[in-house]
Amino acid sequence: MKILFAVLCYLFGAIPSGYILFRLSEKKDIRSFGSQATGATNVLRLKGWKYAIPVLLFDVAKGFLPVFFALKLFGDLIFALICGFLAVVGHCFPAYIKFKGGKGLATTLGAYAFLAFKPALLSLAVFLIAVGISRYVSLGSLLAVLSFPVLTFLFKEEIQVVYFGIVLFILVAFMHRGNIARLIKGTERKIGEKVR
Repeated sequence: MKILFAVLCYLFGAIPSGYILFRLSEKKDIRSFGSQATGATNVLRLKGWKYAIPVLLFDVAKGFLPVFFALKLFGDLIFALICGFLAVVGHCFPAYIKFKGGKGLATTLGAYAFLAFKPALLSLAVFLIAVGISRYVSLGSLLAVLSFPVLTFLFKEEIQVVYFGIVLFILVAFMHRGNIARLIKGTERKIGEKVR
């Protein structure tokens, strides 16, 4: 039963909401434009808030619901963390569209929100402040995901949740490796800049 549920968590996380919405509205593959990711940030750049908000909310739910139901159904924190991780992996590497998806931030924050709400809320604040100051969504994303394991440790949450935060930071940082390189070079696109 747990194995089936874990597989379903990956498959749920792999639903590419940004890809689907862009395909329906533009009849094109969003991965050919902008950052070439399927997440809300690229949808925002290409289609605006009207399209980005539903993608964002669904991607957050992809992280929140697997952890929520895993704990409710099985009462096993470690298993719930595994399910949350699989949902984020699904978002980043969706089997439905040849394993090229988003970068994992919204789905990660969704998982964080159920596991440790106050640290997750503060991580979201870190994201908003960093983006507001720098106008780099990628920098805000990395700082937000990095702040979560630190904050969970400071809030004395379960140590397994701290480790979970570290693992997801490594995954999200890997997905942002191109952004990190552009940040270092000073060529990263800021929010609000037009897609070339």
